[in-house]
Amino acid sequence: MAEYESIHGTKVKYLSSDPTLNSSTEGQVWYNSTTGTNRALVQIKSWSSGGNLGTSRYDIGGTGTQTAALGAGGYGGSLKNSTEEYTGFNWSTGGNLGTARYGLGMAGTQTAGLGFGGFTTGPSDLTEEYDGSSWTAGGALNNSRRNVRGCGLQTAALACGGSVPGPSGGVSGGFTEEYDGSSWTNQNVMSEGREWLSSFGIQTAAIAAGGTQGADTGSKFVESYDGTNWTTANGLNDTKYKLAAGGVQTVGVVFGGDTPSSGTEEWDGNTWTVSPATLASGRTQLGGAGTQSAALGFGGRPPPSSGTTATEEYNSNFNTGTRASWSAGGNLNTARYALAGAGTQTAGLAFGGYSGTAMVPTAEEYNGSSWTNGGNMGTARYRLAGNGTQTSALATRGFAPSPVSQTNITEEYNGSSWTGGGNNVITGSSSCSTGTQTAGLNWGGAPNLSSSQEYNGSSWTAGNTLNTGRSGSGGAGTQTAGLAFGVSTATETYNGTSWTSVNSLSNSALSGNGALQTAAIAVAGPGVTETWDGTNWTSTGVSVGVPRGDGIFVVGTTAAALKFGGNPPVTNSTEEWTASTLAGPTASTLTTS
Repeated sequence: MAEYESIHGTKVKYLSSDPTLNSSTEGQVWYNSTTGTNRALVQIKSWSSGGNLGTSRYDIGGTGTQTAALGAGGYGGSLKNSTEEYTGFNWSTGGNLGTARYGLGMAGTQTAGLGFGGFTTGPSDLTEEYDGSSWTAGGALNNSRRNVRGCGLQTAALACGGSVPGPSGGVSGGFTEEYDGSSWTNQNVMSEGREWLSSFGIQTAAIAAGGTQGADTGSKFVESYDGTNWTTANGLNDTKYKLAAGGVQTVGVVFGGDTPSSGTEEWDGNTWTVSPATLASGRTQLGGAGTQSAALGFGGRPPPSSGTTATEEYNSNFNTGTRASWSAGGNLNTARYALAGAGTQTAGLAFGGYSGTAMVPTAEEYNGSSWTNGGNMGTARYRLAGNGTQTSALATRGFAPSPVSQTNITEEYNGSSWTGGGNNVITGSSSCSTGTQTAGLNWGGAPNLSSSQEYNGSSWTAGNTLNTGRSGSGGAGTQTAGLAFGVSTATETYNGTSWTSVNSLSNSALSGNGALQTAAIAVAGPGVTETWDGTNWTSTGVSVGVPRGDGIFVVGTTAAALKFGGNPPVTNSTEEWTASTLAGPTASTLTTS
């Protein structure tokens, strides 16, 4: 029997602890002298065979999950109208499409699916809805097309790209349409029109990757959709078209495609990484479903075949947990911007601001899902500063009405009502605060002031000046261990006596928060999110769902934050931040005799 050294050219390493576990250590074997065991990190990204489709075909539409997928239409010697449902083990026959076609886009689930576009005798505008047993007609696309892709739900779907009718055949188009369960509405076109692309996500947060502009060549081009606009994102590692995909905007996977390809790439919300796992059968024009950690590829066209029934399941468990994300929360009762806040994601407080027509005195309390009105402030105002908790908050400075002017008024909230506190030593607006109601820290303000002030529960005293004057900034920490950042990229820490410049943000933040000087979260105007670890800012690669250019407010921590309000336009939008819980791989113990 061959020894490890004769196979690999090296001896098994003798280590007192496991090495750093990442993709570079996959397949390595070592002896852990502390535990007295042989250890290894095994390959944990793989494609495996699933049950075959009942009908061989390519250019098939797909949607759903790895264990509850839906495949419909396609081509295999003729146009197909057959539908099949996957259980995680095998495919079973479902209700036929009303119109046979190939190159259709799909969205939704196995029991609430949507099929649209495709090729019949030419590019089609037909839409059909699936209820788990049969298809019925839905609202027609505004733009007939084939090789279109889609994602989302049956009642909130997205259609993008495809080949539209042209004077000399199909022309790749960048049309984008959203479906509300009955009709399609045109949206802003893609940055680069193309067909045979892949897409994944939801109607308001999607990724489109690869594709072709009509020539027999693929593309690395990737775009991100926010429900309004398409924005160029980091490209694929390999040129691809006629490929399939699965996932959500912040974590996805693409696979297959021309020439044909067996390659797989994973998306982390910012960059693409080539997976070491490849399809057993390289193929183009296949159907796809599922997520990055549990995807499904089926059908397609491996050469020289005119179609295949092959189904493969992708499992990627190198990291476990969930990716960081912003998700929609309950809307504020009063839309506003230039407001202030306090508290946490599950016990938040919003107060003040401007509705677009008037200054707002209202405070609202968030319970983790919805807002309820609390006590009104004594003085309505906007571009004020706030800090503290939901039941012990502090509001200071800002613009006040009658007549409109900057103020130094301070108010304290006890969970039900506001009372006057000591006036700030600085009159002004667009400052920032952190700390508690009885030990607050306030700084900056328009026009880029550098002063800072400390509150003891009854009165304010002047502190030392910032190194960089700023207004409308974000802040974190306490009175004796504070952090100031934005609207510029400059970041400073406060030790209770003086401010010290530290490493800068990548983007100018509009707002941000954090319970600690060493752990903060910042949101920039385009919606980009960065986190601070006490030394450096790191882009998360995650954007908010509703970007706003002005007047948002963020409370909470790097693990669980809350964003609300903003302008333009004035919004009542609330979003909840959930940090990544991804954990690295673990080594396996090898049994030896």
